[in-house]
Amino acid sequence: MTINLLYVGRQCALATLVYFASTASTATAQGAGGATAQGAGGARDDINTWSPGKLRSRGEEAFSLRQFDEALRLYVKATQVEPENGTNFYKLFRVHNRMRKYANALTDIEKALELEPANADWRMQKAKLLKSLGQCDRSVVEYQQILERTSTPPNNLQELMNEASQCEQVITHAQKALMNEEYKEAAHYFQAALKYVDGQATDLLLQKATATLHTGDYYSVISDTGLILKSFPKHLEAYKLRGLAYFWLNEHEMAIRHFREGLKLDPEHKGCKEGHKLVKKIDKKKKKGDVAFEAKKFEETIEHYKGAIAIEPDHVNFIRPTNFLIIKTYSKNKQHSKAIEMAREIVEENDQAMDALWALGDALTDAEKFDDALRAFRDALEAAPDRDGEETQKARQKVKEAEVALKQSKEKNYYKILGLSRSATAKEIKKAYRALALEWHPDKNADNKEEAELKFQDISEANEVLSNTELKAKYDRGEPVFENQGGGGGGRQGGFNQQFYRQSGGGGGGQHTFHFSF
Repeated sequence: MTINLLYVGRQCALATLVYFASTASTATAQGAGGATAQGAGGARDDINTWSPGKLRSRGEEAFSLRQFDEALRLYVKATQVEPENGTNFYKLFRVHNRMRKYANALTDIEKALELEPANADWRMQKAKLLKSLGQCDRSVVEYQQILERTSTPPNNLQELMNEASQCEQVITHAQKALMNEEYKEAAHYFQAALKYVDGQATDLLLQKATATLHTGDYYSVISDTGLILKSFPKHLEAYKLRGLAYFWLNEHEMAIRHFREGLKLDPEHKGCKEGHKLVKKIDKKKKKGDVAFEAKKFEETIEHYKGAIAIEPDHVNFIRPTNFLIIKTYSKNKQHSKAIEMAREIVEENDQAMDALWALGDALTDAEKFDDALRAFRDALEAAPDRDGEETQKARQKVKEAEVALKQSKEKNYYKILGLSRSATAKEIKKAYRALALEWHPDKNADNKEEAELKFQDISEANEVLSNTELKAKYDRGEPVFENQGGGGGGRQGGFNQQFYRQSGGGGGGQHTFHFSF
């Protein structure tokens, strides 16, 4: 399977060079004809009347002035007027080479040598171009032909041939390693081979990207395929490999975008089609989990998340964050032991992983094991990089929040009063308050009115703090939320919020009226 992949990669790259060379040459020729027609109207000289010598002379002037499009127009016309003169194609080669349009340049120099095969200087240029394109084996052949056919070869011929030969050997090692699925070694040799070239070595870049994809160096794959697509925007294999790299990085949106670009070019391309289908399948399953979580269908949420993971068990960059979502869901579902157990298993894989330690700390906090949670967050801070970066700041904040939670757990805990975790949303706070306020309304608890009044007081006070953004922020930071209150949220002194409970009435035992808003 790997051998076929390699073969397809090489053929695709070479076919791309030929395709773009032919289309560009056609476009250039059409442009030349258009310019000639414009000249016939009087705006420019009519190059149709010029001799090949004049076309070459004017082309050389334009080339020296770096007016490459004009030079192309003139040289293309020269090849049309005098198609059997290799010099015309050689001059066209020089322009395309200077413009870094190497595929077109290769077509030009091959045509020039077809017409004048004995020209050693041109063959030298072809050999250098082939090496710059990573086709070092073909470069060596050209140098050998010069050596065999020329009585006085250039002084640096042997040096150039040796370098091309070394390049060929490195590429051979790389391709052999790739076929043997020794991907790390293959990537190393392809990288070494690329140091010999200075052109658009599409074939080498594609094979290197194939190897590095298997080693897990996804950012290198993205970089190499990006270079290919910059030069050849219709390169199917590059779209496929780049899409796979983004997929394994868990950047699914970018993966889908690249697979779709490939499918626009070929709706039946197997690699892009399968990749697109896989990403959509995983995302659809995870989305169902997200929807179930919002609906508080926690058992269903866990089932969908686990199902998404099972689709591609090797997708570690997707599995890890999804496992953290499962831990969070267990906590929301009051399955604290399962949440803590799962978090500990991830921590055991790497006890220096901050995200795992944070997940464990959050699970312990939700289980109201505040001492253990604080230890987990302190472990994460110790594992943080020795710099004042974003992760280190977050680690410090986590420790501070854990310290506040531990302190408040020994005082009046507004979250606990409402039966909520410290990660509760505003919607969850409002819902919990409504249910508890109705349950403990003193008018509905005639048999234990005194207890109900105290409970109702705490419930109202907790809602007043947690439903107010500013007060909640103070409480979460461990700051006093009421006047004349000590630090840490110990509650109001001498009563509770009269907005929710107001005593009124005349003589005698008095009558109590309760006012609360939902």
